[in-house]
Formats: sequence, C-alpha cells, structure tokens
Amino acid sequence: MKNRVITVQDVPITVAMSDSDDYICITDMATAKVGNSRAADVIKNWIRNRMTLEFLGTWEYIYNPDFKVVEFDHFKSEAGLPSFTLSVSDWVEKTHAIGLYVKRGKYGGTFAHKDIAFEFASAISPVFKIYLIKEFQRLKEEENNQQQIEWSAKRFLSKNNYLIQTDAIKNFLIPKGNYRDNLEWLAYAEEADILNVALFGFTAKAWREANPELAKNSNVRDYATINELTVLSNLETHNSQMIREGRSKEERFEILKEIAIYQMKILDEASLIENSVDGSKMIEDKDIVDDKKE
Repeated sequence: MKNRVITVQDVPITVAMSDSDDYICITDMATAKVGNSRAADVIKNWIRNRMTLEFLGTWEYIYNPDFKVVEFDHFKSEAGLPSFTLSVSDWVEKTHAIGLYVKRGKYGGTFAHKDIAFEFASAISPVFKIYLIKEFQRLKEEENNQQQIEWSAKRFLSKNNYLIQTDAIKNFLIPKGNYRDNLEWLAYAEEADILNVALFGFTAKAWREANPELAKNSNVRDYATINELTVLSNLETHNSQMIREGRSKEERFEILKEIAIYQMKILDEASLIENSVDGSKMIEDKDIVDDKKE
C-alpha cells in the first residue's frame, strides 16, 4: 500500500491506497473531534456501540469469507452492558475481521476500509463526513488521472520501441530449449511457470540461468512488452477459472498455450498495422510541412 494525505476541515488524514482496497486512518479523524490525546478513546467508545458492531459484522459477513460469526454474536450480545469493553485489536483477533487494522509506529493508527471509515465519520459529525467523502473522491480522481497518464506514456514508448524491443528479446533473452513440447518440467511446476511457458515459451529458472546478470535485479516479466502483459493478465484469469473447475495442470497448460499463441498473434499484427499507419501519417505530415515551406 502507498500512503496519501488528504486535508478535511484543516485536519490531515492518511489514506492507505492499494489496487484492491483503500483504508483511511480513523485515528486521524478522531483527532479532529477530541485532539490527539483522546483519539483512541473515541474509537473504543465507537466500536463498543451495538449499532457499530452490527454495521461492522454485516460488512464483514458480506466481504470476508473467514469472518468468525460466532465470536461476533458474542460481542453483539454483550454490547450495551456497563462492563463491556472492546478494542480494535480484540475485534480483529477474535473475529478475523479485515475491515479494520492497527498499524504500530510513529505514523501508525487505526485504519478502516473506506466504507467503514465513512460510517465512523458520522460519529465525528455529518458535516465532517461530507467533506471527507468529497476529499476522498478528489484523491481518487487524481490517482485515476495519474494512472491514465502513466499508461499513455508507457503505450507511447512501447509503440515506438516495439520492433526493437521484440527483436532484442528474441536475440538476447530467450533461453534454449523447447519447453512447450518437452513437458518434463510441468510435474513440479508452480502456477507462475505454467503461465510463463504458455506465454514466453520457457520457465523463470531457465530465463535466470540464461540471463544471470539481469536476474540479479529483475525477472522475465520485467522485460515483457505491453502486448505480452495484456495476454498474461488474460491467462491469469483463465487459469484461475480452470483451477476452480478442477482441471489438471496438463489440461490447463495446453489450453493456456493455445490462448497465448492466438492472442499474441492478434495483438502483434494489430501493433504492426498501427505502427505502419502511424509511420505513414508522420511521413505524410512531414511532406505537408515541407510543401508549405517551399
């Protein structure tokens, strides 16, 4: 995860972002209500509330297959009693919850999944919640725009270097051996190598042995083209589905190999056509400029 900071009503709030889920530091949010010294007490009082527990339990039940429902029911039955106390750490440990976690250290605190964090914001104030959602949405838009820029830049570089890069990989990086036909490696192969051989035609170990210097700081997938990465993503999806269907390694490999060969052929042909069209367009534009100069 990578941390970003948003400011809500002059309070800096840490957001831990990943490709799958985003978590917001509710310790920072509690500071907005009572100050840093009592932020932990606000969270403890919030989590021991019966309505909070019902919300957390429902969220975990929907999104967490490992959630311990029996332990949750025990907590819920005691909620509201004067003797009932509960911390985030106890909640996570006893129920295997994933919606909350505690990070130790100088820049730590209690983090909540964005769904839960927005619910916690209601305990701060409705106004605070509205501004929190607004700032979080702004942050997500910035992230999406940045990813689009990075994708466009990578696509541009890939387009211009496609033929050179592909030729370099073929001449200097591909190990010897026909792994697609000689399947002795398959019996002991991990899932990653099944995909590697289906797409690249060799195992990760074979690539490391053929490229010892490169292998010190990278792997074969670091040298993949955009087209190869696209196909690899598709293969991972197909492979996951076939694993759920209970298909054998041998059957899955043959299917993945056919998919990889077919999709790479389609994408490579499309790239060559696009490069050819772009090149012709550049020449055509240059001729127009030259004509104007004359």
